[in-house]
This record gives sequence, C-alpha cells and structure tokens, in this order.
Amino acid sequence: MSHTAHIRSHRKPRRSASKIAMRAGVAGGVLGTLAVAGASGAANAAEPVTQTLELPTLTADVAAQVAQSADATQQAAANYQLQAERDAAAANAAKQAKADLADAQKKAEAKKKAAQEAARKEAAANARASRSSERTTLSATASTGVGTSTSTSTSTATGSAAAVVNFVKAQIGKAYVSGATGPSAYDCSGLVQTAFKQVGISLPRVSQDQSTAGTQVSLSNLQPGDILYWGSAGSAYHVAVYVGGGMFVGAQNPSSGVGEHPLDYDPPTGAVRVL
Repeated sequence: MSHTAHIRSHRKPRRSASKIAMRAGVAGGVLGTLAVAGASGAANAAEPVTQTLELPTLTADVAAQVAQSADATQQAAANYQLQAERDAAAANAAKQAKADLADAQKKAEAKKKAAQEAARKEAAANARASRSSERTTLSATASTGVGTSTSTSTSTATGSAAAVVNFVKAQIGKAYVSGATGPSAYDCSGLVQTAFKQVGISLPRVSQDQSTAGTQVSLSNLQPGDILYWGSAGSAYHVAVYVGGGMFVGAQNPSSGVGEHPLDYDPPTGAVRVL
C-alpha cells in the first residue's frame, strides 16, 4: 500500500458533464431573459417616436373639427338673425294691420254718423217744407173766404177748462198767420194765449215759454184744457189745446189753419196743466 494513499489530493474533483450542461442551460436562460427584456426595453424606448410621428395627423383632425364647429356656429347665428328679422317683420305687420283696422272702423263710424245726421236734416227740411206748403195753401183758402170747419168732438170740460175748450173750438176754420193773435187769424201760440186770456190767465207769448207755464202731465192722463206741446219742454216749436175725446185744437199751419185733429194725427211730445 502506498504511503500516500491516505492523503487527500489537493486537486478539485472534475465536474461531471451533466452539471456542466445544467449550468450552461441556466446561463443560456438568463441570457435569453436579458435579451428579451432588452428587446422589450428597446421597443418601449422606440414607442414615443411612433407617437410623435402621429401627432400632426391628430392635430389636423382637431383643426378640421374646430373649423366645422365654427361654420356650424356661424350658420346657427345667421339662422337666428334671419328668424329674428322675420319675427320683427311679422310683429310690425300685425301692428300696422291693427292700426289700419282701427282707422277703417273710425272712418266707417264717422260715415255712419254723417249719414244719420244728413238723414235727420233731410227729414227736418222735408217737414219744414211740408208745413210751409200747408201754410201757403191755407192762406189762399182764407183769402177766398173758405175754411168753415166745425168741431165734431164733444167735451166733458167744466168751468174754466170748458171756457177754454169752447173758445178754441169756435176758432176752427180760421187762418193761420205767423204772429197773429186773433180774432180772424192765429198762429199756434197766439191761439193758446188768447184762449186762456178768456178765463183771466195770462200766458207767455211764444210756444217755448208756454211749454213750461204749468205743471207737466203725462200724455196718458190728459184733461180738457191741457196745453200740448211738440219738442222738448222749454224749447217747444208748436203748441195746441187738448179738448177731450183724444182730440186737440190748434193753429197747425197755413194749409190747415185752425183745426181739430186726433192725437195720432201729429203726436205731441208732452203736456202742461195750468187750470
């Protein structure tokens, strides 16, 4: 036995081929991992470059959108302005139409009033012409001695009223002459004044004053001897004496002279009582 057999060798034992292969595989894996990581890092490092290249395209799109939005806003503003102008025009047209309608109504009302006034004046003129014609005819009749009408009514008047009624009936057939107070001719107020003078009552001379000389009475409550008047009290244009039975005696006009007529021949406006 060798004297060195029990001494350990200072050499390192040889590694087996399997261990060497294992270590090589591990090293290769580590290197591969590093390579992948490096490649990934390189790729990540390059990404900002790609994004930087795309920025001009995005900016152009935004600019186009902004331009489109501006165009839309401008068009909307133009539409609003046009609508506002149309609304203003419609409001002005409505206002003008209202004013035109009011003016037309005012003119129509004025024409209506003018026509009514013209009709009233024409009626009054015709009435005056008729009375004038009647007066002329009566004057001609009186001058030829015609005109002997007599009363056909009966009266229930007594006292002073009867005296007044009998007097005016006695004058029937006499002529109408403006301003006359008898005994051969009378005008309307001249006949009334003279009749009441027969019973001691002094009346004013004209019909306007005679229409307020007594107490106003209703036409539905007349008594013989009441004074009838035509027109309004205080401005009457004709007077006569109520003799009863729905009849009156008065100096109407030159055509009829002093005559007796029913109330509906020429309906009076009112009456006064002095007896």
